[in-house]
Amino acid sequence: MAEGKQPALFVGVDVGGTKVAAGLVDGSGEIKSQTRTPMNANGTAEEGLKSVTTAIDSLFDADPSLKSSIRGIGICSPGPLDPRAGVVVNPPNVPCWRNFPLASELEKIYRVPVRVDNDANAAALAEVKWGAGKGYHFVFYVTVGTGIGTGIVFDGKIYHGRTGAAGEGGHVSVDYRGPRCGCGKPGCIEVLAAGPAIARRAQAKLNAATETHSKMLDLAGGNIQAVTSEMVGKAYAEGDPLAKEVLLETVDVFSLWLGNAIDFFDPDVIIIGGGVSSMLVPFFPEIKNLLPKYCVNSRCQEVPLLQARYGADSGIAGGAALCADMPG
Repeated sequence: MAEGKQPALFVGVDVGGTKVAAGLVDGSGEIKSQTRTPMNANGTAEEGLKSVTTAIDSLFDADPSLKSSIRGIGICSPGPLDPRAGVVVNPPNVPCWRNFPLASELEKIYRVPVRVDNDANAAALAEVKWGAGKGYHFVFYVTVGTGIGTGIVFDGKIYHGRTGAAGEGGHVSVDYRGPRCGCGKPGCIEVLAAGPAIARRAQAKLNAATETHSKMLDLAGGNIQAVTSEMVGKAYAEGDPLAKEVLLETVDVFSLWLGNAIDFFDPDVIIIGGGVSSMLVPFFPEIKNLLPKYCVNSRCQEVPLLQARYGADSGIAGGAALCADMPG
């Protein structure tokens, strides 16, 4: 690197229904700075775009010279979208964009390459490049939060499938007679094991309990309907037996689903991220013990089960990873 020349930087942007998070990320995956601004998701397409550019531009307020070091911009956007064309199709949470060419619009403004993908795909790529998946060839990434998303990476490349819609592992059904998921299918793993499902399971157990007092109820101020998955996790950490029961049931169905993934993909590693992942980490040994029950693959326990490097910042890191192979 020539004397005085800034190292290459990438902009990672995580677009949600209410906020835009943006960060400057270096070539080793370190987030150097970040910002959050409101997202105008219900206005015009141009107003939605302005929300994104406002977030990006604010990264350079402290040092405008950094703009010349940007090699690419990566956007994690709600789907459905076309990652090859950089077009956001019709996301329910961002109704301002319908068949909106987000990548090309941003390229006109910033004069650098722009890539667009969904958050789970991008986060999977970030883990492969810089995180827990580094050195693995075939990675299955899972994010567990309000929903469940997955990303599949072969030899450093996201697997998008024929139409760009591959990797919707959260909407793989594990119970065709189960509760209907928001996607319309019955018994998806998302409706059975994501954060809201954990909360519903806890509420049902509290309603059925006659003599057992639970810390979950204390955390909810005595209101069963106010119990959240976060409260379940806190109560479990404090030794609450009912919270442990809730999480063990969640782990059982989650392990069944992971067993299906291992039989289908035979990955080198499984990486778990997302807001609910921290409460699942203590159960990784339990998941490993359950896998032979749910796998045809006799070597299923050889697959490492790892916690993701990036937590709440996975969208920023993921966005940057989408363009990290741009020439510097």
